[in-house]
Amino acid sequence: MHISFDDVEVVRSYRKTIGLEVKADGRVLVRAPVGFPEADIRRFVEDHQEWIRKHLKKVQEKAAQPSPADRLSMDEIRALAEKAQKIIPDRVEHYAKLVGVTYGRITIRNQKSRWGSCSAKGNLNFNCLLMLTPPEVIDSVVVHELCHRKEMNHSKKFYEEVLRVYPEYRKWERWLKDNGGRIMRRMTG
Repeated sequence: MHISFDDVEVVRSYRKTIGLEVKADGRVLVRAPVGFPEADIRRFVEDHQEWIRKHLKKVQEKAAQPSPADRLSMDEIRALAEKAQKIIPDRVEHYAKLVGVTYGRITIRNQKSRWGSCSAKGNLNFNCLLMLTPPEVIDSVVVHELCHRKEMNHSKKFYEEVLRVYPEYRKWERWLKDNGGRIMRRMTG
């Protein structure tokens, strides 16, 4: 990750030195003396890439840690599983026709590491925490698992099939990569 000059906020004041600060919300501030040349500020940002990355990572890690209040209770997990039991089978049935595959049993689980899986026999497992994601994410996971009925791998051919059925797959896969960890950490236990 490269932080460009456009990504930082420059705050000028009557100070003698230039300094960096990474705020809790992820903003990067450069504090500089009033007459300090912009070219020197740009160079300063460039020279301190590693420091900025390290501190941004710390801010992101802290933000990703759920507080005890964010943890889901067993009742909430049960409610999510019941909701998933009503929603996911319909999505599987819908997309199985588009993929052109059959499937076995659908199981809803509360897992800390996986969003879905497909066994060699065609049984499908889905995480109840999918109910905390946008509907498009649920569809992207359903399509992903159903496409494993054709390709039990993550080959180019597999992803071609996924994208044929769900052209926006990459967008929602990215959403899940960016937000999924935070959701998974809400799991109790």
